[in-house]
Amino acid sequence: MPRLLYASTSPYSSKVRMAALYAGIAVDLVPIKTEDKPAELIDANPLGKIPVLVLDDGRSIHDSRAITQHLNRMSKNALFPRNPDKRLEAEVLEALADGICDCALSMVYERRTRPEDMVYQPWLDRQWAKITSALDLLNANPPKLPKKITTGQLALRVCLGYLSLRFAGKWEKGRNRLVRWAARFDERFPELKACIPA
Repeated sequence: MPRLLYASTSPYSSKVRMAALYAGIAVDLVPIKTEDKPAELIDANPLGKIPVLVLDDGRSIHDSRAITQHLNRMSKNALFPRNPDKRLEAEVLEALADGICDCALSMVYERRTRPEDMVYQPWLDRQWAKITSALDLLNANPPKLPKKITTGQLALRVCLGYLSLRFAGKWEKGRNRLVRWAARFDERFPELKACIPA
């Protein structure tokens, strides 16, 4: 069984866990603390980043998008549509959700790694402006939630979960449609809720 090196608070790890569960692919979950730089992680990904999917033959796949593509091939397209236009739509939504998470993580690390008097507020403001711009776009036209969803919808649900974890009460203001979208997602796919960052 493939092993997934992950952290429960990582949105990228959460997306991969959710994708594997949705696609019906069993993985052995191995919690990792990246700050400890464990040999198991560094051997699998010299960048020391998670998630990493370690295959049965010892090969490693890192970067959540590479992993979701691999899971899609393993599951015979359970995560991405075959239709090129619909597949592109799913890939773009995944990239947008991941981009929001990139900005949010950048803000978390800015505050976590610098002394308070060295935190660079213009950087935080710039990242938050990117997040709000993307959220406003999504709130104006939330993605559909058909019976068969894609990695795009999975990535967005994880993204909103990560924002709720790190910026609760801040991202939701004025975005009722997106808040309702997340609630509907959880109602339709209750088995995936445990994968949301926590």
